[in-house]
Amino acid sequence: MLLDLENVAFGYDDKKIFEKVTFTIHEGERIGFIGPNGEGKTTLIRIMTGELVPDEGKIFKKGGLKLGYLAQTGGYESENTVYAEMRGVFADVFGAMEKLRDTERQLAAAEYGSAEFAALSAKYEQLDRRIAAADGYNADVKIKTVLNGMGFERAYDQVISTMSGGEKTRLKLCRLLLEEPEILFLDEPTNHLDVSTLFWLESYLASYKGAIFAVSHDRYFLDRVVQKIFELENRRVQVYRGNYSKYKILKAEKVLTQQREYDKQQEEIAALKDYVARNIVRATTAKSALSRVKKLENMEVLEKPLPPPQPPRFRFTFDEKSEESALRVDGLSLAAGGKPLFADASFEVRRGDKVAIVGENGTGKSTLIRALVKHIDPAVHWGRFVKTGYYDQENADLDPDETVLGALWHKHTGWTQTEARAALARAKLTAEDIEKKVKSLSGGERAKLSLVLLEAERANFLVLDEPTNHLDLLAREALEEALRAYEGTLLFVSHDRYFIQNLASKVIEIAGQTLTLYPCGYEEFNERKRAASERVQAQAKEGRESRQNASYRSKADRAEDAQKKQRIKQAESDIAETEAEIASLHEEIARPEIAADYKLMNEKCARLDALNERLDALYKTYEQLIS
Repeated sequence: MLLDLENVAFGYDDKKIFEKVTFTIHEGERIGFIGPNGEGKTTLIRIMTGELVPDEGKIFKKGGLKLGYLAQTGGYESENTVYAEMRGVFADVFGAMEKLRDTERQLAAAEYGSAEFAALSAKYEQLDRRIAAADGYNADVKIKTVLNGMGFERAYDQVISTMSGGEKTRLKLCRLLLEEPEILFLDEPTNHLDVSTLFWLESYLASYKGAIFAVSHDRYFLDRVVQKIFELENRRVQVYRGNYSKYKILKAEKVLTQQREYDKQQEEIAALKDYVARNIVRATTAKSALSRVKKLENMEVLEKPLPPPQPPRFRFTFDEKSEESALRVDGLSLAAGGKPLFADASFEVRRGDKVAIVGENGTGKSTLIRALVKHIDPAVHWGRFVKTGYYDQENADLDPDETVLGALWHKHTGWTQTEARAALARAKLTAEDIEKKVKSLSGGERAKLSLVLLEAERANFLVLDEPTNHLDLLAREALEEALRAYEGTLLFVSHDRYFIQNLASKVIEIAGQTLTLYPCGYEEFNERKRAASERVQAQAKEGRESRQNASYRSKADRAEDAQKKQRIKQAESDIAETEAEIASLHEEIARPEIAADYKLMNEKCARLDALNERLDALYKTYEQLIS
């Protein structure tokens, strides 16, 4: 057991956020924490990490428990470089390695049998064990693995204070992965990550030694990483074994079973009460009626199951079809901040297509979307009768000082108040919400308002830029369902891989300053990408072999190449042999019987210095041979 909660409750003012929360987190568990926005998921994490104190209940933690917490926002404010900041995780280990090298030199010069010699021997053994226990000799390898995987391979020397907020949050996650806490609390860890980084993170977490407790709306992530789902609903936490897909099945079964058991008991109670009412006054049946009264009194009455939260409902319709060729792009070139994004791009979107635009962060996906909806670039040709509806991920077209109801009425003055309120209610914006000003809404509430505005446009071509941002799982799935049913044309950017897979009939990829249209769904697109990558690798290998064969112009050339290969092989063998002898000497020097023999200790330290010099020379030779 790492952490245990017993009947924990918390609230603000007179409002309970959650109550009677009881669960245990064990070593190595992978837990996904889900629930509607605003239910208190982040608050519960802050209670477990000690930032907040519960109103009721108890929390038990393993002694000396090491926690790590990635909040949704916030990273570093440091003047260090990226690599220096990550090396700080291993500051103690690197310091120990430096002390180890100093101790080696001091041992070689120390007088045998002296107090100094004995102290140095003990210090050497202690330092070596400490470094080995922390896997310190692989620290730089770990740092590079994590930084490269999280997209910082070209940012080692960048000063952290010059980075964006999203980059700083990603860097905080890098540091947490290197610190390896026993419980890693992650609050929306997939925010700010592009698809390739998401796949890397999921693979890395699969081999993570500690427990993981992750709040996420990314269904792919929840399916690939977690083994349990904790759901916060109606102020309680329910536990389901399995990933997100398994949870969906178990949750539906549980809701159905609870309702059936409750209904069955209610029928039994009604029958017992009816029998008592009809028979209690009869002398011949009074005794049996009293037995039923006793049964009713002793019955443990089931609580009526609370209905699960209802998802928002969206419906996108239009009045008139566009022509068959809804959008044609011929020779479009785009740049951002003086940097070319892609050049001479051409593609066509047919009526009824559902096209996903994918690519790494910064490749120009949102820039492309904005260029299309502006209708001003001569390379962009919209079909006749096309009416576009645009969803901006920043919700920039919303007036922050307008009320929710006013924001809808401002654009659709012909609607009655009843129509406007009904549309907002379908999106789960309550009577209280619609009187709020837009600037006071949460990210999820603003997203729902923008989607209601988009519905009202009745457009036959929807252009969506990250429409699932800020939406919880229920809202994402509701939007997905509505867009699957939409009979118009759809062009969208999203990092939600479930969303893309379930909607896209075609994929546009922006990569390497090139735009490519794939006339297939997302799963086949990924298969094609993998196959293409394998072909490129095979061709590169063939090219290397071909160039090598072409260079064999004579018997002398072939002989020289064979000799070079032999020298490389010999150098590799010498390096391995020298490193093995160095490792063996480290072990011998740490043994008490060696440390007790002054002459032998001096000989071994001298040999160690010589081997280190030889290893440096061997590596220089090897680098020259392979260059």
